[in-house]
Amino acid sequence: MKKGDILENILVENMAAEGKCVSRIEGQVIFIEGAVPGDVVDVSLTRIKTSFLEGKAVAVKKFSDKRAEPFCEHFGLCGGCKWQNLNYAEQLGYKQQQVIDNLERLGGLTLPPLLPIVASHQTTHYRNKLEYSFTARRWLTREEMNALPLSPGRGMSGGQGEGEYTKVEAGLGYHLPKSFDKVFDVKNCYLQPEPSNSIRLAIKELAVREQIPFFDLRTQQGFLRTLCIRTAQPDQTMIILQVTSYHKAWLDLLLGMIAEKFPQVNSINYVVNSKKNDSFADLEVVCWKGTPYITEHMPKADGTGVLQFRVGPKSFYQTNAQQAYELYKIAFGMAELKGHELVYDLYTGTGTIANFVASRAKKVIGLEYVAPAIADAKVNAQLNGITNTDFFAGDIKDLLDDTFLQTHGKPDVIITDPPRAGMHEDVCRMLLKAAPEKIVYVSCNVATQARDLKILAEKYVITAVQPVDMFPHTMHVENVVALKKITG
Repeated sequence: MKKGDILENILVENMAAEGKCVSRIEGQVIFIEGAVPGDVVDVSLTRIKTSFLEGKAVAVKKFSDKRAEPFCEHFGLCGGCKWQNLNYAEQLGYKQQQVIDNLERLGGLTLPPLLPIVASHQTTHYRNKLEYSFTARRWLTREEMNALPLSPGRGMSGGQGEGEYTKVEAGLGYHLPKSFDKVFDVKNCYLQPEPSNSIRLAIKELAVREQIPFFDLRTQQGFLRTLCIRTAQPDQTMIILQVTSYHKAWLDLLLGMIAEKFPQVNSINYVVNSKKNDSFADLEVVCWKGTPYITEHMPKADGTGVLQFRVGPKSFYQTNAQQAYELYKIAFGMAELKGHELVYDLYTGTGTIANFVASRAKKVIGLEYVAPAIADAKVNAQLNGITNTDFFAGDIKDLLDDTFLQTHGKPDVIITDPPRAGMHEDVCRMLLKAAPEKIVYVSCNVATQARDLKILAEKYVITAVQPVDMFPHTMHVENVVALKKITG
């Protein structure tokens, strides 16, 4: 077999990692993109290894009853929402199984019966943050390529891609999967509620009309770089426009249009970034108009009122705010706080979990490696009148040591919500040394969670496992695990 060969009438058996499907041909595993379990498809081979094959479905001979009709015109080109063609009930089932497989097979862990996965209240327009990239030369679909004239002496590039044309169009949208320099133009995105789409389209239209240069990702030339849109309920919107230099006339024109046309945008910001990457954590964010933050609201864990969380341009906040409340309620319930406990909240971010559980604890100590996030956490505690929290910034594997425990006390409960990479092994070992009665582990990556739980199994037993769907139409799943210290 070689790349490009077509394998016919392949029955798709199951879901696999990264949103791909899996089947077997004469005992050999093949991973397939663009299909769902139960389909019978023809597959074009894209990768050949001794232990597995990879391919893309190029024709569906028989449609699975698990299929759904994709709702987005960019499906198949965009790297997000890859499971649109799979009905939502099936998505939830595969995510639940993903949790079981990772914890049992990778971690070798003994599990109690899993609680049913918590479905998302909304399956579209659920995100409160999206980031778009400007491009001086947008990626063209094959259909668009065929409609444009070729440059003299030039042929079309192979496959679905761009060629050199007499007409070059700017775009504002998302990167193609695994590509730093290819951006396709987004017409409509179903991830974020309005005014997100309208703002993006209005900025692009004005910039094209006024001939304001879009950024060229290859030559690193141009003015308009990225657009970030954040929203909060009710009716709060923040924009962060990232540009390569300070050009007052262009900034005033674009930002002034947003202020006039979209009065619900109460935080208008820009960043001047001349670096070779788009990260601006180390750069100044200038508030051009409005407040330098928006405010998220979340019911209190004990149901007595509402918490407020200020979200700045650099702040982390769960992108599915409605599901974040469900996630935190689960973590709060698993902690089983009575009011006398000292709680450590590791990877606290802007203190959302710490401030959420503080009403039922004697004291909560939040640790986070991003210093600006700790500053936000302290502001959020003050904003809500919470006086029994302390926050500390530093690399947690260095911060959480014997001296820290001696100074602040050994915790009764630890809640940990690390990034996708999970916890450093030294942190896991320190948790064993601190030996709290309970640990609640919130994870956005069940594979690294399984790895860490395998270490913690030395002194802890798993008492509950609760998957939560935070990102419908994707393969990602959040998971909460309750651990209790083994006695005797």
